[in-house]
Amino acid sequence: MSSYQAPITDMTFNLFDVWQLDQYWQTNGQLKDLIEVDTAKAILEEAAKICEQQIAPYSADADQRGAQLTDGKVSLPAHYYTAYQSLAEGGWTSLSGDPQYGGMGMPKALSMMVDEMLCSSDIAFSLYPGLTAGACVALLQHADDTTKQTYLPKLYSGEWSGTMCLTESHAGSDLGIMRTTAKPNADGSYALNGSKIFITAGEHELTANIIHLVLAKLPDAPAGSRGISLFLVPKYLLDNNGEPGEPNKVSVGSIEHKMGINGSATCVLNFDDAKGFLIGEPHRGLSCMFTMMNYERLSMGSQGLGAAERAYQNALAYAKDRLQGRINEQDANKAQPIIGHPDVQRMLLNIKAINEAGRTFATWVAALLDKSKYDNCVVSGQRANLLTPIAKAFMTDQGFDACVSAQQVFGGHGYVKEWGMEQLVRDVRIAQIYEGTNGIQAADFMLRKVAADNGAVLFSLLDDISTELTEKPHALAKPLVMIIGELRQLTIELLNKENTVLAGAACDYLTLVSYTLYGYMWYKNLLALDKDKHSRDFIDAKTHTASWYFSRILPKVAGISAVLNADCAMLYNLAPENY
Repeated sequence: MSSYQAPITDMTFNLFDVWQLDQYWQTNGQLKDLIEVDTAKAILEEAAKICEQQIAPYSADADQRGAQLTDGKVSLPAHYYTAYQSLAEGGWTSLSGDPQYGGMGMPKALSMMVDEMLCSSDIAFSLYPGLTAGACVALLQHADDTTKQTYLPKLYSGEWSGTMCLTESHAGSDLGIMRTTAKPNADGSYALNGSKIFITAGEHELTANIIHLVLAKLPDAPAGSRGISLFLVPKYLLDNNGEPGEPNKVSVGSIEHKMGINGSATCVLNFDDAKGFLIGEPHRGLSCMFTMMNYERLSMGSQGLGAAERAYQNALAYAKDRLQGRINEQDANKAQPIIGHPDVQRMLLNIKAINEAGRTFATWVAALLDKSKYDNCVVSGQRANLLTPIAKAFMTDQGFDACVSAQQVFGGHGYVKEWGMEQLVRDVRIAQIYEGTNGIQAADFMLRKVAADNGAVLFSLLDDISTELTEKPHALAKPLVMIIGELRQLTIELLNKENTVLAGAACDYLTLVSYTLYGYMWYKNLLALDKDKHSRDFIDAKTHTASWYFSRILPKVAGISAVLNADCAMLYNLAPENY
């Protein structure tokens, strides 16, 4: 059976040593009275208890039972109800919510770490509070005051939950061709008709109401994505007291039979003259929904990191316990723990190096989102926008690879359900697919983030990193200066090519930038080590893992650069019928 212990030591190291966010919180007028070091540590420790004791031990049971649809009602694994109630009662569902509507107002850099814990515990369970948090972000920024007052307090409290309804059977990433319609009613509401698929947490009894955020087209909608509007469609319409009343005309067609995250009710939802309410301006629904999706994409990165962290912990424990093989001739008559085998050490070090850099990266992006939100810092917002596709794509790619490698450490035992490793592989696989596939993330990064401003935001970021590396050098990070210079030159050359070439290079380019920035993350880790604050074992582990990253992982950028420098024309030279 797979176990989990929240990595609080590394989390607090990132918050207070690497990024020194406690100092930022105390200088910000909105945060200084809400959060400081002891409060942050207490929040992490209490969240860890729920995750370690009420969710993680039962993730295999949740996977086996799954979500069940009977007579239009969805039932979930029994412990989901008590665990969700514990989250709601403890205020975890309102952690980063606006205090004006009952939220706790905590920074994203802190709530992101709770997200990671939930994902390590059970990705399927994490989706229920996760989708609600995203819906709250969209409503907070785009709904009118009455709607906010009506819905946000109940969503923050966990009494109600939220979804996002985008995809249709014929319209996945191409939302412009969706068929769901919204026609005006006499009372100012709208009648929605259509079907949505892949709706996470689309139906369940965890909460008294479910608030669906639905994309649909008005009768006068322009063609394509510019004609999409956003609507709030509650599962139960509200009575005169603002409480759930009569059922809305939303029904569950089916629950998807999936490879993993079986505890998540992934539904086909049918809207048959369902009553909805316009959110934001007409035909501006996609931009409203992307407000939600940008935060969700950082949460996707947390899924990759969370699964990889649990996989690493279990692979490490197994490697220390499993006796197999003879390490050297002196022990020829005695089996040794497999952690002594070089290939096992290689796999574990690879996972550890990527996981810890990933946690530093996620904290960085979350802190940029905080500074954009609380300080209206334009540069922070631009950089968060630039890095969001990396948080989603690279962190989930690496998370899946880490789970597969950790499964490999177990050998045959990793392939059977008893040890929980195959579930982690199945569960985390979806993170590379939903919220925009990683190929779409790469295209977004290459074309809409880098090429759109001719590299201005990226070059500014690389300049600042280079300056820091020069002013505060570290022996292990010396290769980074040269690599960043080469990345800049390669980017300049790529930006002189046509968009078709850039699209073909997008995935490799995102990977190249990601490995480079993870090198910067390890540089930041090294700078933060302090013998007066950290134990010798902690410092040794960090230094050795950083050395491994710089010597055995970062050099991959050379091969990727060679690929990107090669002629991309062959990508388009084979006719489709000859594939």
